[in-house]
Amino acid sequence: MNLGNVQKHFLRSRWLDQVLWMENKANLSRDRHYFLRITTIIGGVILPALVSLNINTNLKPNNWDIIMWSTFGLSQIVAISAAIEEFFHYGERWRHYRQTVESLKTQGWQFSQLTGPYRIYPSHEQAFNLFASHVEDIIQRDVEIYATQVVQGKKEEKHNQEDHILLPNTKITNLEEKKEEFRSQNLIAIN
Repeated sequence: MNLGNVQKHFLRSRWLDQVLWMENKANLSRDRHYFLRITTIIGGVILPALVSLNINTNLKPNNWDIIMWSTFGLSQIVAISAAIEEFFHYGERWRHYRQTVESLKTQGWQFSQLTGPYRIYPSHEQAFNLFASHVEDIIQRDVEIYATQVVQGKKEEKHNQEDHILLPNTKITNLEEKKEEFRSQNLIAIN
């Protein structure tokens, strides 16, 4: 490829850096997603068997304790594993990063071979501006999706926190109103 130093620097620091970073993030998210899902699935399959053994009262006390604590421990592991996956959305992250990195790789391959949208250019140097534009579009789209997910998650979290704050206060207010109503009707003496 006949590219200038600035173009080579962009290729390394922007395109290749993003490909490597997103590839790593995709693999990490995939591994975490699989680990948590497999833990949840296997634990979920084993738990009913342990519960049925807990029902059997013919077991020796030591065996019963082992099964009881194993059931409790495994149920906690399954619940924690499912909660972590639900909170961090590793499966969604994996698919998101995989899609973005594959788009970047496709652009890199088409640019290097001067195919796809770059086939109209006789040299890499002439096709470079279009390549840089496509790479930046992909990165910008990735940032927008990430920002949208974070903002939406924060809004949901804030809404849930407000519900937890408002509901107890509402109950207290209603309780105070009921006390006042009873006082006014002289039905009970409340201090």
